[in-house]
Amino acid sequence: MAAITATASVVRRRPGRLTLAGLAVLGWVLVYAFFRDRHTLFLHTADVTGLHTWIGDLRSWVDEHRSSSPVFMYFFDTIRISMRSLVTFLQGLVSQGNPIPEIGWLGVVAIAAFVAWLSGNLKVAALAAVGFTFLGLQGLWQESMDTLALVAAAVLVSLLVGIPLGVWAGTSARFNAVVTPVLDFMQTMPTFVYLAPLTLFFLIGPASAAIATMIYATPPVIRITAHGIRTVPSDTVEATRSLGATSLQSLVKVLLPMARRTIILGINQTMMAALSMVTIAALIDAPGLGKTVLRSLQALDVGASFNGGLAIVIMAIVLDRTATAAGTRARSPRPAAADAPVWWRRHRVHVGAAAAGVAYSVYLSRTYVWAAEFPTALNLGGRSIDIRVGDLITRRTNIGNAWVQDHFGDFTRGLKNVVSRTVLDGLQQLLTLTPWYATVALFIVLAALAGGRRVAAIVAVCMLLLVGTGLWWDAMTTLAATLLATFMVVSLGVVVGVWMGRSAGADRAIRPVLDAAQVMPPFVYLVPFLALFEATRFTSIIAAVVYAAPVAIKIVADGIRGVSAATVEAATAAGSNAWQIITKVQLPMARSSLMLATNQGLIYVLAMVVVGGLVGGGALGYDVVAGFNQLGLYGKGLAAGMAIVLLGIVLDRVSQAAARRVGGGTRSSGKE
Repeated sequence: MAAITATASVVRRRPGRLTLAGLAVLGWVLVYAFFRDRHTLFLHTADVTGLHTWIGDLRSWVDEHRSSSPVFMYFFDTIRISMRSLVTFLQGLVSQGNPIPEIGWLGVVAIAAFVAWLSGNLKVAALAAVGFTFLGLQGLWQESMDTLALVAAAVLVSLLVGIPLGVWAGTSARFNAVVTPVLDFMQTMPTFVYLAPLTLFFLIGPASAAIATMIYATPPVIRITAHGIRTVPSDTVEATRSLGATSLQSLVKVLLPMARRTIILGINQTMMAALSMVTIAALIDAPGLGKTVLRSLQALDVGASFNGGLAIVIMAIVLDRTATAAGTRARSPRPAAADAPVWWRRHRVHVGAAAAGVAYSVYLSRTYVWAAEFPTALNLGGRSIDIRVGDLITRRTNIGNAWVQDHFGDFTRGLKNVVSRTVLDGLQQLLTLTPWYATVALFIVLAALAGGRRVAAIVAVCMLLLVGTGLWWDAMTTLAATLLATFMVVSLGVVVGVWMGRSAGADRAIRPVLDAAQVMPPFVYLVPFLALFEATRFTSIIAAVVYAAPVAIKIVADGIRGVSAATVEAATAAGSNAWQIITKVQLPMARSSLMLATNQGLIYVLAMVVVGGLVGGGALGYDVVAGFNQLGLYGKGLAAGMAIVLLGIVLDRVSQAAARRVGGGTRSSGKE
């Protein structure tokens, strides 16, 4: 008995995983203190390694043999030409005709309103009509239609590929197990990373942009379609098959109809992903609004970039609301059987009348120049009135930017300098000046403590490959910005999420703002903070915080709301105040949600920090952009893309493993 007691005492004294992690970090800091600025693998901005040169030579070899290689002639070029033909066809319909498009602005507005009405109601139709008209008033009609054509081409191909794969994944557990890691990998990759390798095989231009957008936008529809198929009640499917239905009949008559609402949600997410990606694809010469914003950001023209960003937001809102309305209608009950004939006759008359109006609008847009090319002025009583608001928005924004700089410039510069010098510089020095092998060892230890040997092995391989890219210093610089931004995201998520989780009124007021923020493509977040903080790395950090915060806030709010009301009431009855309930009850019981929010915040922040390379973010983001612009740095840019992927995998695996461990601990304690 004494031996058993002694053994139990030793087990109790064994340090926990959190203590071991703290000791590992302490040891890493000591290595920094004693071996600072040794073996840091620093590489100058203009320097390249043997790997970068080899990748550049590979591109040169591909360019030389592109016209003679059967792989390019019959595979890659076939895909590129097919996609280019589809994009060109859609552009010819709504954007770039000869000399005017097949369907002018009036026809496009009418079609958009008609589709929105069929998907939702008159309010959605009015939103679509006003939104598309405003795009023309901004002076960005052709750019908007170029963007719409690229999005339509990418989404069409994504759905043709994604929905069948999603159905397959939903009906086959084996295929789902195979495709899920691939989808995880694709969704972990920041949008930047898709561009560089695709230009190697498909060149630059609209076709490559559409292909990159299609690849990026396909995972959501696969994953959500599979989820919709799997959530159909199994007893319903079994009842259908017991009546003699084949697998195909069960799919067509049961699974797809019952999963329709979920599939429409997947289509909506695919459209939003496509719009997000097609704007960033301006880096590979994609036409449209992305190029407008990119040029403005490079010229530091806040007004023009805001005007272009506003157009992207308007298009995103219209597409999102239309698809959301279609999903809502899919789950709405149909009229009773007795009322169906009357309802159908009325609906048929209304649809026919609206369709006739759309057809007439299309006819006018194909016949008259005023209905084909968006007008810049109206003639009223022989007087020409300029109706373009884009120039006004640009001027007013620049005036507002100057006013903000004059009145708040000292504050924003002070905030930027304080955070940069007191936190960011120190964290960046700690990561970049510590010997690389010590940092690799730290990540392996943390991965082992969080997820065991398997996660540690994955992290070890990724970290060593990261060293092999030759961009260790830049990767650690990016990691410093990512960690700081993630800390700010989680802090904001806890504060606002707890507020929303405890107050239904706060949730009703804040959630629509978060929903709207998630609709905005990453490009748009750079614009206002460029005005506030100029082109610096701090700009990319703040933009990343605002981009990632909505996801973290929602997860924390749902976790707080999920804490048992009986537990909260018991704590209240015991005399606990609000602060004690939050810190002693709700946050500890929602810690799995906090870890999940941290995981998602890391991934979103990393994606946005890299995009911040366009506005002075530096490090890996700058390397990727430089690879697009300078042929001699193409290999380095592609290696930077690989480094971003590896860094993302490391952060994702460690944080996911920690979230699973915390969640498992919570459930275990709950059972006890």
